[in-house]
Amino acid sequence: MTKTPLAIAAAAALALTASVALTNAAEARDQIRIVGSSTVFPFSTAVAEEFGKTTGHKTPVVESTGSGGGLKLFCAGVGVAHPDVTNSSRRIKASEVERCAENGVTDITEVKIGYDGIVLANSKATEPFSITLQQLYLALAKDVPSDGGMVPNSNETWADIDASLPAVKIEVLGPPPTSGTRDAFVELAMEGGCKTFPDIKALKKEDKKAYKSICHSIREDGAFVEAGENDNLIVQKLEANPSALGIFGYSFLDQNRDKVQGSTIDGVEPDFDTIADGSYPVSRSMFFYVKKAHVGVIPGIVEFIETFTDEDAWGPYGYLADKGLIPLPDEDRDAMREQATGLAQLSM
Repeated sequence: MTKTPLAIAAAAALALTASVALTNAAEARDQIRIVGSSTVFPFSTAVAEEFGKTTGHKTPVVESTGSGGGLKLFCAGVGVAHPDVTNSSRRIKASEVERCAENGVTDITEVKIGYDGIVLANSKATEPFSITLQQLYLALAKDVPSDGGMVPNSNETWADIDASLPAVKIEVLGPPPTSGTRDAFVELAMEGGCKTFPDIKALKKEDKKAYKSICHSIREDGAFVEAGENDNLIVQKLEANPSALGIFGYSFLDQNRDKVQGSTIDGVEPDFDTIADGSYPVSRSMFFYVKKAHVGVIPGIVEFIETFTDEDAWGPYGYLADKGLIPLPDEDRDAMREQATGLAQLSM
């Protein structure tokens, strides 16, 4: 039997209604999903637990995927299959903003939560380490300067770099390329040591690509060991191997002072005050990013932002400071709280 145009239209409308109903059922989600930085993870988790206790909303799911991994997931699209918030221990890159836009993620709010330092730590079973950024670069760079050129790094022990350093094999446990800690370490520590060589520093103006390759490339011969996104695992490995050093955020040092100790870098020890005032040379800002298209769709996002930016959380005497967060100055916190709760649009 041939269907009339009216019957065809009715069938199409019914199919569309069913499709919408199925879509709505599939898209129902009443719990905030957060991904991103392993360094920000403990802070975000603490806020998520407080949010779950005090707001009547479900406790958000927080996953530690690394800053780069989190931003990749965050920028993949809009909808309940994608996370609502991503944590990052570095600022979002312009290339990531472009990737977000390509996938329809055009409205983003940036929230700077405070500061952290990247520490080079070792077991308390051995002597504290003291090093310069230049020595650290010479220990971990893929290629190092020699006789006016660059040669593969052949330094095997710290004493090969400087006789004042221990005659111990160079072995540094650190995060993978997807980690914001790795990004910040490369930019602040590796490049910081690299540009102490005048010829390399001059190259930045002549050939930025070559400069970046020289300063940012970490050796791959076993001296640097990628230990994953789990900073607690690095702490455990340092306990088991007192001759090794590890790279992770200050908050993990602060929480594990009975097991590990931070190294002095360029004569400055990593502590709350030196990171807050910027005198510690490997300091950075930490952030989270909110997908504005999910606000009002996934319940509780605005309330989560309010919980995070409450003085009892991120203030100087808040519970996040107890976990190692270095708070923003008072005026900066006030301005950032207004920006965050007002869902201000990200500006690069």
